[in-house]
Amino acid sequence: MATIQETRRSSPTPAGRPAPRRIRVAIRRVNPWSVLKFSLLFYFCLMLVFVIGLAILYMVVDAIGVVGSLEQLLESLGFGGEAGFEVNGAFLFRTLFLIGLISVVVWSALTLFFAFLYNLISDLVGGIEVTLAERR
Repeated sequence: MATIQETRRSSPTPAGRPAPRRIRVAIRRVNPWSVLKFSLLFYFCLMLVFVIGLAILYMVVDAIGVVGSLEQLLESLGFGGEAGFEVNGAFLFRTLFLIGLISVVVWSALTLFFAFLYNLISDLVGGIEVTLAERR
């Protein structure tokens, strides 16, 4: 729950307008359910950006022939056996997406743990105080 203390300046500004109000707010508790919802969405979007970025990079690298050169190099080093060596992009990105989903769950759980930890510490020290000011 946030505690609000309002302080007003009584002297007007040189233009004749009253000075902006300043409010001090103490953030004493964070709702764990809202932290979980926000962190799940945030980390999922971050994972999507990362996977899409890697897919674009893979398509560019494949288009300029680096993937084919890498396959030939690995074949000449003895990898792949009789069938040869082939980079399977679909398998790579399915695996990357699965690892990303697992990471989203793990990082969201860690963020939820930090929210509970913040609530416990906030009970001892009184939370974080923030001063808010109106724009004019």
